Amino acid sequence: MSELARNPSASDATAGAGTSRRWLLFALPVIAFGGVATALISGLGRDPRVVPSALVGRSVPNFALPPVQGRTRGLSSEDLVGEVSLVNVFASWCAACLEEHPIFMKLMRERVVPIHGLNYKDAPADAATWLDKHGDPYTRTGADREGRVGIDWGVYGVPETYVVGRDGRIHHRQVGPLNEETLAKTIMPLVAELRR
Repeated sequence: MSELARNPSASDATAGAGTSRRWLLFALPVIAFGGVATALISGLGRDPRVVPSALVGRSVPNFALPPVQGRTRGLSSEDLVGEVSLVNVFASWCAACLEEHPIFMKLMRERVVPIHGLNYKDAPADAATWLDKHGDPYTRTGADREGRVGIDWGVYGVPETYVVGRDGRIHHRQVGPLNEETLAKTIMPLVAELRR
């Protein structure tokens, strides 16, 4: 006598296992798609220029950079203590840096907040020529020729701008070119708050 004839529940178990496998093959792609869709939808409301930074809330990394060619004041972590300031990561080869540059020139002319430049992976002569041509809004400018300091800061792309408190802590990170709206709604209110 066959196993099925002796034990009809064996046939039910075999059929149940097949159904379970088919259900699993159907359910896994649906679950995976649902997870991807949820991640995409949750990201729709976020500003792509706001990239999380492990350094926000922490002290600036310890560093000391020589000045950009033709300048006399380099930039170090010690220079970022004692007053609220901005640190702008820029390069002569960065098209978006030129887009935001008039904003920094205006801030410099109006003496709104000290701006320090972190010149990222740039040839010395190119950086100097770029600043001579477009204007130099920076109080201090450090030449990060190899990009090592940028790595310590967690630079994701150029340009980036950081708001640093008088305590030497990073309070905000802006990825991508700064615009008037972000300046008015985010950067300057934070600067004012940190000065209180």
